[in-house]
Amino acid sequence: MTAIDLAGADKVFANGVRALEPLTLHVAEGEFATIVGPSGCGKSTLLRLVAGLIAPSSGSVRLWPDAPAGERRLAFVFQNATLLAWADVERNVRLPFDLGRGAAREEADAAVRRTLSLVGLEDFRRAYPRELSGGMQMRVSIARALVTAPALLLMDEPFAALDEITRLRLDRELSVIWARERPTILFVTHSILEAVFLSTRVLVMSARPGRIVGEVAIDEPQPRREAFRLTPRFADDCARLSALLAEATDEPTETTR
Repeated sequence: MTAIDLAGADKVFANGVRALEPLTLHVAEGEFATIVGPSGCGKSTLLRLVAGLIAPSSGSVRLWPDAPAGERRLAFVFQNATLLAWADVERNVRLPFDLGRGAAREEADAAVRRTLSLVGLEDFRRAYPRELSGGMQMRVSIARALVTAPALLLMDEPFAALDEITRLRLDRELSVIWARERPTILFVTHSILEAVFLSTRVLVMSARPGRIVGEVAIDEPQPRREAFRLTPRFADDCARLSALLAEATDEPTETTR
């Protein structure tokens, strides 16, 4: 079943800047699809179109177009954790329920407990954001997105501001979460290494105005283990993506980062 269906969707802002060329994109339900591309190519704009935060200038954006009518939730994880400084971890994760999700308190309590356990924060539920590391703050942000069991998770460079060791650890943890929960994920990153490690499919966008110029399927069982990074298959997939990205940006291929 299709989760995301873009047909000729483009975006021209009021100041005349064309962020996206008309593009067609289909993401299957349960897929982990990642978008890579040069800075300013429209990756975040594409996520905002999918989220319904902005409307396409032309074309269409539809979610679950072939599914029967019913409630299907999406959640958005931004690059910054955007936590409530005056609320502890539990209250931050509970926020979607407090904003009108409509669940009974017992249901909300159970969902919060389960999600904190899922991201390994059950022992930090009374901690405040200022008491947490950057990686732990991002875990709280991911837990807040997951607490209502969304069918679609949009993630805009969520680990970009973290140190490399923390980023690698959260990549592994996200792979485990995806393999266990199987939401559809549309993920944006500048890191080819991260894209190959996490994804079932990686899409390459050109420089602005953005358009999809290629893709690479990543055929590796989930959840991914650290050993995958040391395999010839991982190196080959990184090289293929690096070449596609170099073509999209007209730059020579010298590195995968």
